[in-house]
Amino acid sequence: MTIVACPDGPLLVRGPAQIVDAEGKPVHRSRRTVALCRCGVSTIKPYCDGTHKLVGFRTDPQPEPQSRPQPQPQPEV
Repeated sequence: MTIVACPDGPLLVRGPAQIVDAEGKPVHRSRRTVALCRCGVSTIKPYCDGTHKLVGFRTDPQPEPQSRPQPQPQPEV
């Protein structure tokens, strides 16, 4: 089994994997390769319906906040 995270899209699951819902019940799977929704907007969850394109879902890493310069210790007078 392999799982591939598509950029700005679903997770592709290939091979013999059992998919279960939040209660642990198996979800019907009729294909060997399925696309799982990551955007949360699909109307056929847990599967992807392509809605991520319409809502502009992005998986790019968020830029790290720029660190603020640390204040330099002042010499004692």
